[in-house]
Amino acid sequence: MTAQPSFIHLRVHTEYSLVDGVVRVKPLMKALAEDNMPAIALTDQSNLFAMVKFTRAALGSGIKPLIGVDAWVRRGDDQEAPFQMVLLAQNQKGYLNLSELISKSYLEGQHRGIPIIQAEWIEQNCEGILALSGGRNGDIGRALLAGQTSLAKERLQQWQSCFNDRFYIELQRTGRENEEVYITDAVELAIKHNIPVVATNDVRFLKSEEFEAHEARVCIHDGRTLDDPRRTKNYSEQQYLRSSEEMQALFADIPEALANTVEIAKRCNLEIRLGESFLPQFPIPEGETEESYFCRVSKEGLELRLDVLLNKEAEDYATQRKEYDDRLQIELDVINTMGFPGYFLIVADFIQWSKDNDIPVGPGRGSGAGSLVAYALKITDLDPLEFDLLFERFLNPERVSLPDFDIDFCMEGRDRVIDYVARKYGRDSVSQIITYGTMAAKAVVRDVGRVMGQPYGFVDRLAKMVPFELGMTLPKALEESEDLKNAYETDEEVAAILDMALSLEGVARNAGKHAGGVVISPTVLTDFCPLYCEEGGQSIVTQFDKDDVEAVGLVKFDFLGLRTLTIIDWAVKHVNRRRSKTDEEPLVIEHLPLDDKATFKLLQAANTTAVFQLESRGMKDLITRLRPDSFEDIVALVALFRPGPLQSGMVDDFINRKHGRAEVDYFHPDLEFVLTPTYGVILYQEQVMQIAQVLANYTLGGADMLRRAMGKKKAEVMAEQRELFMKGAVARDVDADLATRIFDLMEKFAGYGFNKSHSAAYALLSYQTAWLKTHYPAEFMAAVLSADMDNTDKVVGLIEDCHEQGVKVLPPDINQSIFQFSVPDEKSVLYGLGALKGVGEAALDGIIEERNNKGEFVDLYDFCRRSDTRKVNRRVMEALIKSGAMDSLGPNRASLIASLSNAVQLAEQNQKNASVGQDDMFGSSDEPDTHANVHIIEVDDWDDETRLINEKETLGLYLTGHPITRYEQELRRFTECRFSKVPELVPESERGGQGGG
Repeated sequence: MTAQPSFIHLRVHTEYSLVDGVVRVKPLMKALAEDNMPAIALTDQSNLFAMVKFTRAALGSGIKPLIGVDAWVRRGDDQEAPFQMVLLAQNQKGYLNLSELISKSYLEGQHRGIPIIQAEWIEQNCEGILALSGGRNGDIGRALLAGQTSLAKERLQQWQSCFNDRFYIELQRTGRENEEVYITDAVELAIKHNIPVVATNDVRFLKSEEFEAHEARVCIHDGRTLDDPRRTKNYSEQQYLRSSEEMQALFADIPEALANTVEIAKRCNLEIRLGESFLPQFPIPEGETEESYFCRVSKEGLELRLDVLLNKEAEDYATQRKEYDDRLQIELDVINTMGFPGYFLIVADFIQWSKDNDIPVGPGRGSGAGSLVAYALKITDLDPLEFDLLFERFLNPERVSLPDFDIDFCMEGRDRVIDYVARKYGRDSVSQIITYGTMAAKAVVRDVGRVMGQPYGFVDRLAKMVPFELGMTLPKALEESEDLKNAYETDEEVAAILDMALSLEGVARNAGKHAGGVVISPTVLTDFCPLYCEEGGQSIVTQFDKDDVEAVGLVKFDFLGLRTLTIIDWAVKHVNRRRSKTDEEPLVIEHLPLDDKATFKLLQAANTTAVFQLESRGMKDLITRLRPDSFEDIVALVALFRPGPLQSGMVDDFINRKHGRAEVDYFHPDLEFVLTPTYGVILYQEQVMQIAQVLANYTLGGADMLRRAMGKKKAEVMAEQRELFMKGAVARDVDADLATRIFDLMEKFAGYGFNKSHSAAYALLSYQTAWLKTHYPAEFMAAVLSADMDNTDKVVGLIEDCHEQGVKVLPPDINQSIFQFSVPDEKSVLYGLGALKGVGEAALDGIIEERNNKGEFVDLYDFCRRSDTRKVNRRVMEALIKSGAMDSLGPNRASLIASLSNAVQLAEQNQKNASVGQDDMFGSSDEPDTHANVHIIEVDDWDDETRLINEKETLGLYLTGHPITRYEQELRRFTECRFSKVPELVPESERGGQGGG
């Protein structure tokens, strides 16, 4: 700090307090700079969520960041409400202690959702921490206001013995109740015991006019309305970022309280290390270094791969082998030089554990599929040389950045993998990562309307005027929606809601768990960041988000759950059960030939419902036009089906060239091998890199820098790259005009270019699912239906697709069905009991377990006798009957329903008798009984309409028919189109979107 300041704010809540702050970090720094304040303390409520963002912004603005927390504290078993205290880290030791205390408050101290630090924890971990007493809401302040002077003195002495000269009595003048009474007593106590005082403004917003928005934010959190007379009003409009001059005027009578803010800022000198990386240690066998072990296992892994890939008897074996060996050595050298062998070993280890424990892992995702080392270590399952994938797209030796493998796991097994990692490296060193929900456009309109007391219908109509579009903001909505704009301009109530919503939009609202991010720390996690969790210690995550954990040096691993892997796994298990019955070799999905004609016939027919990435309506249109006949075409499909290529004319050009309707131009003979797979179209980012390498003497690392520059479109950088490209091209005797034309094309298509490594890896999953649907449709569709059984709309479409494949979907059967959809024979799928509505999982588990242990149910009475009626109650039985699951237990569904009351009554009597050791009304509970003496009430079966209504109620769909069937012949006179096909007749340009993959 150059000039001597007069005041430093030491108590500031940002939006990341989640409860009561609306201060955003960047505007905060701008305000400080305008007031020439050289330092600022971050003291969010009970957390350090914003620490990294705050530190970066402060340092970037030339402002000294002070790091602390506004903590809730409790002393022992004290039943009084917890009190507040500000803790500031003076140095690295203080930060470690603060991180430990905050973490412990969440892990062990939560009460009714409030993380509480025990006073004794502070006493044990106070080194390097400076404390402010908490003002009126501290334990000293509460004692003083209660007239308990001796207790206040006792509390003061306790903190003084803990912090010595690092404890300050906090004073505030924000217009709130009893502040002056407290200040009089607190200053007297401070003078008497020679304790310094310090002034804070307990900042919650930047400007006084933001008070109403702040109050709305508090009400949103508390579930109150602004005019609710019951809500406690704990804040005042004076809790804004007062200027130094304002604070001097406010505390003119206690100038030392201002001077001490500056003194505290000088005493706090924590330096947060940003931009470094701290990799965890992978356990290495004795006698080896990390590098030597890494090289050894990589070479051994490649040897195993090449045993399958290459024919040792082939004449060109040595030539082919050298290409792999050379590429492997290049990658090993780069990885070792950059210091990342441990990263690869860690990833390879947990992926191998997954495979060893029957947890399916994806073939690759993102640019990592371009690494031969990753392929050798079985991190990926795609040969990068076969598909011309580039290592430098993943790890650039000319640009130091951490490698980043995104790994797809089967949805069911992902958490087991994370648990394995936690056990291997220590649970205090492994955590998932936090993410923050923000007040998005539609939601903030609804929230603000609610707290302003507006009727639901009024607010709902207003929210629906905001366009439903990813990334939509209220300013953008006011531009695009005429209805919203008109309402804003003509209706004062609408304007009031939207003005408030605009001030709160984007503010952090809640904390959650990142979908896939996991960090592994070389030491305990709290050495780097504090931890957060729900009450009860559930769902532990870091307090820093995915960008901030990497900024403080932790290495992030992405453990992503991919539903398609679960589907493939289930389908393959169905297939292998069938193959085992005929003594066929089990199917190994990784060993499929990629040129199966039947599979490409299915693809060309756009029969791709449930095929990974290829099932949307828009994609089916593209497939119909492109007619893929090679694996490379599937790779291209994944890359082409995006807004950029679709809108740029690239797709039309690609298709016309493929089918000979347009000339294929490679621009230069040396580029033919680069552009042949895409018919001369620059489709992949890797092609941009290869063109620069082949035509202009770029290294692949340098070419990756060019690719990045083209993607960011920075004019000055592009000018430098153009000059570099032209020089390189001319040096290779490439015509200057041609070089310019090629560079222009690269620049044009760089924005549309897709990562081929990612496209190829996902295309492999597309091919595998298409192959399964082609050769084992019943097994495949059973797996897909099981994965989607909770989505009735999808199940309806999938059942229709089954019919089109000649696969019959059978009603559920209490004696045959399992929880999931299953495969009784190669042409049928048996409905899964888990898809029934109104039947809980616990009830089904009990039914299936009983059947497996003691055999099939003979009739309705046998079922009732053997069921636990506490779980399998009358409602459950009715659902089973209406769905058709109990058709085998009686003459018809109507008779079963008519007999149900008697059956349930007898079952309940049976259980009462059993509890006192009597035989049940059917005889001994251990003896089978056909119940010949108990009669089913026989009635006529339901008519078709009743049967179908009951199926719709319990299955969510009509299974054994359809109400429209009776009119089918008549309707065929007018159309052959089924209702489900109508959306596919709508032109692509008129649809609501492109569809997903």
